[in-house]
Amino acid sequence: MFDLHRLRLLRELKHRGTLAAVAAALSYAPSSVSQQLSQLEVEVGVPLLEPVGRRVRLTEQAEILVAHTEAVLERLERAEADIATSLTELTGTLRIASFQTAALALIPTALGLLRDRHPFLRVHVTQLEPEKSLPALLARDFDLVLAEEYPGNPNPRSAELEQEDLLNDPLHLALPEPTSSRDGSGPMTVLRSLAHHPWVMEPDGTAARCWAMTMCRNAGFEPDVRFETTDLVLHLRLVEQGHAAAFLPDLVRSGQPPTVPLRQLPRGQRKRRVFTVVRRGASRHPAVLACRDALHRAVSSSATNYLPAHPETSA
Repeated sequence: MFDLHRLRLLRELKHRGTLAAVAAALSYAPSSVSQQLSQLEVEVGVPLLEPVGRRVRLTEQAEILVAHTEAVLERLERAEADIATSLTELTGTLRIASFQTAALALIPTALGLLRDRHPFLRVHVTQLEPEKSLPALLARDFDLVLAEEYPGNPNPRSAELEQEDLLNDPLHLALPEPTSSRDGSGPMTVLRSLAHHPWVMEPDGTAARCWAMTMCRNAGFEPDVRFETTDLVLHLRLVEQGHAAAFLPDLVRSGQPPTVPLRQLPRGQRKRRVFTVVRRGASRHPAVLACRDALHRAVSSSATNYLPAHPETSA
């Protein structure tokens, strides 16, 4: 029989990439991680790691072993869920990661609902963009992640994760100043009118930035991106002060009336998908079920009704 603890270290190495990252995540010394993996190689009887420059990578046999480890850990998570279901009180800690606008608009209400129904459940929330939170979910740093998906930019689908739709969040073009001449113009015409205006967008490498750049290029121009931040509240403030144009989701307003002129986007680009993600095997855990229920109720109780999404009209 292989040692489960050492198998988990091998799995951690696959997801975190380096021995130093595994050691930092688990509060071990790198030498201890290396020693444990060397002992696992002796147990298995084949090399599991091979050097690549100053780093190491998993061998084909190690990848096979990690796949079986994932199955074992999924079964253990199901066992944990079954035990939690058998208890009369929901206890323990639920670790949530959420991107900013969902954290602002939905998380506080959901936390209140969870506190009222499950006072012994400890909830820990981290604001983190999906590009980082989804790999961290696979690495077991979180139990549930709120993620987003922009039109025409589907996220990679891991077989180890399960998604559940939460809402469709309308997207708008936010104008830096009231301009009556744009009233009545089509979405692409309004977008092209901002070709020479400064823009605020999320940083390179994010799904939101990829989508926003595609929108502008499809309109025939390369945007002058002068401001880069994942903070969409700052996006809104820059538009309010006339410093930039932006693409803004409804969630950034947390149900409040618009403070800047908003225009419709072209057909097929008018909403982003917001959803929750958990690891397979954890979806039936009572804490996960309670959190998802609280989030759905937070959506329903919002001053702006995000669900269901309205059908898109022609451009």
